[in-house]
Amino acid sequence: MRIRDLREDKDLTQAEIAKILNCNRNTYTQYETGKRQIPLQVLIKLSRFYDTSIDYLIEETDEIKPYPKKNTEAK
Repeated sequence: MRIRDLREDKDLTQAEIAKILNCNRNTYTQYETGKRQIPLQVLIKLSRFYDTSIDYLIEETDEIKPYPKKNTEAK
């Protein structure tokens, strides 16, 4: 999982990311260490925060650029 590298690249602490995710620091630490599975809603928040795809976060791709967002406006 790349969430530790992304966090460190932005010079953020685990406590700061935990606050953004609305969870305690210990829970976030367990996400980083793989001791706890990350819920889908948390993965979505992380991918939006880091402007990348969930596939990148879980190392299914090396492409950091996120997928194009679908247009939800009425045509």
